[in-house]
Amino acid sequence: LNYFFYRGGGGSHNGNEHNQATNTTAAAAAAQAQAAAAGTGTGADAAAGDGNGSGNHLLSSLLKSELLEIGGGILDENGPGNMMKFKMPREKHSDAVKLNTLSPIGSASHRLLTSPRKATRKIPKVPFKVLDAPALQDDFYLNLVDWSSLNVLAVGLGSCVYLWSACTSKVTKLCDLGPEDAVTSVSWTARGTHLAVGTNLGETQIWEAAKCKKIRTMRGHSARVGTMSWMGHTLASGSRDRLIYLRDVRAKEPFVTKLAGHKQEVCGLKWSADESQLASGGNDNKLYIWSLQSSQPQLRFNEHTAAVKAIAWSPHQHGLLCSGGGTADRCIRFWNTLTGTPLNCIDTGSQVCNLQFSKNCNELVSTHGYSLNQIILWRYPSMTKIATLTGHTYRVLYLAMSPDGSTIVTGAGDETLRFWQVFPDSTTPNKVSNGLLFPSSPGSIVR
Repeated sequence: LNYFFYRGGGGSHNGNEHNQATNTTAAAAAAQAQAAAAGTGTGADAAAGDGNGSGNHLLSSLLKSELLEIGGGILDENGPGNMMKFKMPREKHSDAVKLNTLSPIGSASHRLLTSPRKATRKIPKVPFKVLDAPALQDDFYLNLVDWSSLNVLAVGLGSCVYLWSACTSKVTKLCDLGPEDAVTSVSWTARGTHLAVGTNLGETQIWEAAKCKKIRTMRGHSARVGTMSWMGHTLASGSRDRLIYLRDVRAKEPFVTKLAGHKQEVCGLKWSADESQLASGGNDNKLYIWSLQSSQPQLRFNEHTAAVKAIAWSPHQHGLLCSGGGTADRCIRFWNTLTGTPLNCIDTGSQVCNLQFSKNCNELVSTHGYSLNQIILWRYPSMTKIATLTGHTYRVLYLAMSPDGSTIVTGAGDETLRFWQVFPDSTTPNKVSNGLLFPSSPGSIVR
């Protein structure tokens, strides 16, 4: 089953002249300190600011501390008229300690220099693992990659579904639908023991992963099932036939509720974290919010101007939803589904294929297609870019997150799966995870 292959992943002067020179030097230093504090430093400050923002900030803090008595000094900063007014400093214990040391700087500056600096998070710009995925379809409307809570990746390749264990690198062929059918979507249950497989012929199959055994086939759709989402025992399936079915796998019936609202293919489905709302996106450019109490949309959002496949709920803020539009739209939009109001809109410059919030911090990742094929890490709510990752040569159509929330896997029409360490894990908020979910000895062919 050679379907996955590991690729690997800076003269003398008199007394008056001496006093005048000393005062001039002190005035220049004080002016330089004030300029540095105002962010308009000159000379050495400007050079430091141009080269290193943190160095300029440290120099400014030291100058303020030593010359303007912000944290210990001798100059009065009350106003321009008192700028050079000398005043006697109060004797403090810290000054007495300073007299007994050889350090020329004040105690406040000493504390500034010795205080620990906040660690910065470094995000690798290259994937740490690349797997070949032959026959991974370049189709915007499909959802062929999902990562289980048991650390197993499911990938739909042609008519087959393969399971790849991130712990052992072992690959298992779960099923083969045969030459007349193809896999169009995959979705794990919350426990990670069962996988739903959507097919091109409109079937929704439930498989027990450990035994590679199909336990149920549910029909109803008349066209391909391109998207699915679990909520407990209930599976929502969306199809090219424009319908959404809610299926209780414990019930005899193939579905318990039919949701009709979209005018074209349903290509995105996501349950909210509290499982009270279902968001659906369609090729009709519509984003709908459904509740279990009604077969009609609770909310209708019409602002997107292209297909809405990318949908993500925030795990940190109740009722916060984001959605992304296709090539003609290119925007990420944020919504408050509790009040039904739009919150923000960001033009990303390219087709939005997937969105995912971090589990461990207030950040999200987006993947893109035409024309940049990039992965962008955003800080919410400012929506400032933290990092931009490139490497895929086709649209980044597929996205899934590891169980600990630190790693993402992306898939594209270039038939590769790429693993990126982008988010901090829950135990080290300022560090990117070290990838302990994966084997420590890369390089073997994954079979």
